[in-house]
Amino acid sequence: MDTTVNNYHVEVRRWCASCQHKEILNDGTRICQLMNIKVPQSNVCPQWQMSDGLKNAGMSGGVIKKLTEIIIK
Repeated sequence: MDTTVNNYHVEVRRWCASCQHKEILNDGTRICQLMNIKVPQSNVCPQWQMSDGLKNAGMSGGVIKKLTEIIIK
């Protein structure tokens, strides 16, 4: 399994499912937008790029909107 790490130290697997260039049709088939061909989920091509969502995975910035009290007996 080939993996890489994003800027926030989250490990990301290199395959079609994590590629920026994938397009998923309604029936679940994946199409590479660069090559315009159907590709299997585990396909890894030399033009693989990490998707924008995975580039930001692990980025802090979450905010607690409502703090609730938890009592453990």
